[in-house]
Amino acid sequence: MARKIRKKLGELLVEAGVITPQQLEVAISQAKGNGKRLGEILMESAGLKEEDLTRALAEQYGMEYFNLDRPEHSSRIDLKLIPDDIVKKHLVLPVSKSGGRLKLIVHDPLDLELQDLLRFRLNCEIDTALASRGQIRKFVEGAGGGAKAAQLSTTSLVTDSIDKSVDRSMDRSVDRSVDSSIDQDAAEDAPIIRLCQRIIIEAVRGRASDIHVEPKKDGVVIRYRIDGVCHIRDTLPKKMQGAVLARMKLMAGVNIAERRVPQDGRIKLMVDGVAIDFRVSCCPAYHGESVVLRILRPDSVRIGLVNLGFEPDQLDTFNKIIRRPNGIFLVTGPTGSGKTTTLYSALDILNRPDKKIITAEDPVEYNFNGINQVQVRDAIGLTFAAILRSMLRQAPNIVLVGEIRDREVADIAIQASLTGHLVFSTLHTNDAPSAITRLVDMGVKPFLVASAIQAIMAQRLIRVLCEKCKQKDPDPDRKVLRLVNITEEEVASGNICRPKGCDACGGAGYRGRKAIFELMIMNSEIRELAFNRASVGRIRQAALRNGMRSLLGDGKIKILKGVTTPEEVANFAQVEGFNPNEIT
Repeated sequence: MARKIRKKLGELLVEAGVITPQQLEVAISQAKGNGKRLGEILMESAGLKEEDLTRALAEQYGMEYFNLDRPEHSSRIDLKLIPDDIVKKHLVLPVSKSGGRLKLIVHDPLDLELQDLLRFRLNCEIDTALASRGQIRKFVEGAGGGAKAAQLSTTSLVTDSIDKSVDRSMDRSVDRSVDSSIDQDAAEDAPIIRLCQRIIIEAVRGRASDIHVEPKKDGVVIRYRIDGVCHIRDTLPKKMQGAVLARMKLMAGVNIAERRVPQDGRIKLMVDGVAIDFRVSCCPAYHGESVVLRILRPDSVRIGLVNLGFEPDQLDTFNKIIRRPNGIFLVTGPTGSGKTTTLYSALDILNRPDKKIITAEDPVEYNFNGINQVQVRDAIGLTFAAILRSMLRQAPNIVLVGEIRDREVADIAIQASLTGHLVFSTLHTNDAPSAITRLVDMGVKPFLVASAIQAIMAQRLIRVLCEKCKQKDPDPDRKVLRLVNITEEEVASGNICRPKGCDACGGAGYRGRKAIFELMIMNSEIRELAFNRASVGRIRQAALRNGMRSLLGDGKIKILKGVTTPEEVANFAQVEGFNPNEIT
């Protein structure tokens, strides 16, 4: 029996009278080499309506066509058949379910990967019908809460319909670059492998810094951290937990059979032509192992000092400090406050052929040409202290110690600074003055702290407003303004803005982060206070008198410039002794 020849899309559209042969010929020539689909080009160049295109696609692929503007078609939709999050994220609509088969309306007949994913998620076979993307979105908005549903369907971290040719090439590049050589044929056949790849690729494209895979009592929650805030991406069925965790651990090169103790690994993938490193942490939890993938983008530490968030006067001071011939420069703050990015940005400037730079890191997160980077391995005795002692015998100009954790490392770093080396390091304290008392509490002699340290900088990362949608705030919250020490006069003369939300920022109103800084330069007064074991309060007062701008002060500048909001700065810095209950 002869196989029925499927008509071409352009032929069907011409037969339907919705485009002319000339318009088709022009669109075909435009489609060659630009990666766009013929229908998309015809909608742009020939004014083809989306409904006419969808009707022709349904005819081409032998699928039932739904016109959701017609009540007899829209009334057949039964949203109770599948979870709301699947409807909103993927723009699909269930029609009926019978005999283990689900009839589902989609908007792209070629999205076979989505059909595979849904078949796996819903645990049933799927028969597809077709409706236009615009009509499906309109139906979802009407059924699921208007603007909120529209935002979920158009700006969700999980893209509704990624270009399929790009997806397939990306999947192949991911398979090729996984360190733990994955067989290509197996990758094409295994839904779990494709699901994990999609989670990782979407996180990278969505500007996430972390992927959190968290087993719960009744499912596995997938979360992305974007601009410092966690967003739930999906909740997978509990039955997929073992397979997903095993796949992540296999990619990271850790023991998939070991579930009782924490493990660390790494993944290296090519995503959109860029080599991305993932630092993987597996930690036993009550409902199963929690796995976190920290995304390390190579360009994130080469954004330049200006883009870090320095004000002009701070930038001049910072540039002078990092060019000093010796001494210690400390950057303080909690985990995730951008300390490593700041120090690497400084090293990137100083990295010249006439300078020898050595680093001791745990772990080495970013690779730099021209810098000698050493990975700490406590298990074999390669500790910070051992690396530092070896470093000093190699006559470096600049030394970076990933973190000062104990007295031994602190003493060696101080000795290095006193013998003509410039030492960069980090410390976990809440502000700059606290670093002095923290070192003394470790057991470092106060006179060594006073003589070795050149400057201490505390920092935090705050979200910045999206430039495409931010709005001037006509009536900012007075309680929050008091909390960040902004007066009515400053409100009148400043440019306080508020978030709105658009496609560019995913509806959050914020896009990207910058740091607020507290840069304390050591002078004779502060050195004397350090020598005499003065309290943090006295050291802070002296630093402020000598020109240090606090974290709150730096955040206040960025608020008045319209870079961020009072609420965002208040999350990290507030007026001391202020009682919000005083304001009604």
